[in-house]
Amino acid sequence: MRFSLKHSLALAMFALMLVIFSSCGSRKNMVYLQQDSTQINTLYNQHVPRIQKNDILTIVVTAADPKVTAPFNPVSTMTTSNMTQAVDMALRPTYTVDENGDITLPMLGKVKVTGLTRIEAIEKIRTELSQYIKDPGVNINYNNFRVSVLGEVSKPGSFTLPTERITVLEALSMAGDLTIRGVRENVLLIREVDGQKTMHRLDLTKQNTLNSPYYYLAQNDVIYVEPNKAQINNSKLGANTNIIISIAGLIITVISVLTR
Repeated sequence: MRFSLKHSLALAMFALMLVIFSSCGSRKNMVYLQQDSTQINTLYNQHVPRIQKNDILTIVVTAADPKVTAPFNPVSTMTTSNMTQAVDMALRPTYTVDENGDITLPMLGKVKVTGLTRIEAIEKIRTELSQYIKDPGVNINYNNFRVSVLGEVSKPGSFTLPTERITVLEALSMAGDLTIRGVRENVLLIREVDGQKTMHRLDLTKQNTLNSPYYYLAQNDVIYVEPNKAQINNSKLGANTNIIISIAGLIITVISVLTR
C-alpha cells in the first residue's frame, strides 16, 4: 500500500511535468508570411485610404508670393523664452470634414472631399484656388489618422500617425508585436466606412495576406489579436489558482501521512 501510493504520486507528477514541457508551439502557427506559391502583387495605390466624415485635415497653401496665401495660412506672433525677438510661426490651419462630407475654406466656401484620396483632394483644392492664386501649392495631411491595436500584443493602445500609409504589420510592430500567446492565423480587423462597421480576418502566417485589400490600414481601423487556447485555459486556471494550490497541498500532506 505504501509503495503503491508513492508510485502513483510519482507517476502523476511525472505525467504533469511531461505535459508541461511537451507543450511546444508549432512553427506553422508562429512564423509570419511563410513561403508558398502565392504571387505577391501588393499595390498601395489600389488601397489608399479615402477621406471620411469627421476627419481632421491640416491644409497649407503656398505660392511664389506668400502674401496672397495669408487668408489660408493664419499667422501668430509668439515670443519664446530663449529668443530675444518675436518670431512669426505659421499655424497650420485644420478643417473638420462635416456630416455632408465638406470642409469650409476661406474664399472657396464649402468643398466636398469625402471619398477622395489625399492626393485627389490636393488636386481639387489646387484647381479651385487657381482662380485666386497663380500656381498655388497645396499640402494636406491627416491630423487624426489613428489606428488601435488590442488583445495579445506587448503594448496595446491607439496610435496617431503622421501619414496614412501604414500596413497591418507596421501597426503591430508599434504595439510591440504579438505575444507568444496571440493567434496569428486569425487577426481581426474592424473598419468603419460611411458609418458602417465591417470585420475582416487576416492570416499573418500566409503570404497572400500581402495581397489583401486590408493589408494597408485606413483611419480609425482597430486590430484585435485573440488569445490562443493555452492562454484561455490559463485564464480559467488563474481565477482558481489559490484554491487548486490549497487542495493540492492538502492531498500531498494526506498522502505523506498515509505513506509514513
